[in-house]
Amino acid sequence: EVIFVRNATEGINLVAYGYGLKFLGKGDVIVSTEMEHHSNLVPWQELARRTGAELRFIRLTDRGELDQESLEALGSANVKLVAATHVSNSLGTVNDVAAIARWAHHHDAVMVCDGAQAAPHRPVDMLALGCDFYAISGHKICGPGIGALWGREHLLEAMDPFLTGGGQIAK
Repeated sequence: EVIFVRNATEGINLVAYGYGLKFLGKGDVIVSTEMEHHSNLVPWQELARRTGAELRFIRLTDRGELDQESLEALGSANVKLVAATHVSNSLGTVNDVAAIARWAHHHDAVMVCDGAQAAPHRPVDMLALGCDFYAISGHKICGPGIGALWGREHLLEAMDPFLTGGGQIAK
């Protein structure tokens, strides 16, 4: 359930293009937060533009935390994908990914987590977090210029290829 990529940005884009373009369309809703790094914002803006989906945001409190009331106010109509950072690169806020994932799953949506800032500083247990995709960057953990995308096997299998050619063509 791990795919090696160049960085977290590529992992998130892999989900946006391989999963999002296949399963989201006009009238669907993508939920993100106001604290996202561009790596976990621009792919969803582009996905919304290409598919006709609507991008909505969980607002922040004055303390720089996610506003739970704002999340509940988003409603459930056609929410298909929820994208949130585990730890904000600018605020240092640690989000309750498990709670966000439960909300997403309650609305039959998939949860995509940007873990680039969290993985270097805390244990990351995918099953306990409950997210469906989790992206990290190797350079954030003093590793080489590589990243990884963890995804639930059934979702990865359902995705269309993000990059094509090379050895994947048998005939």
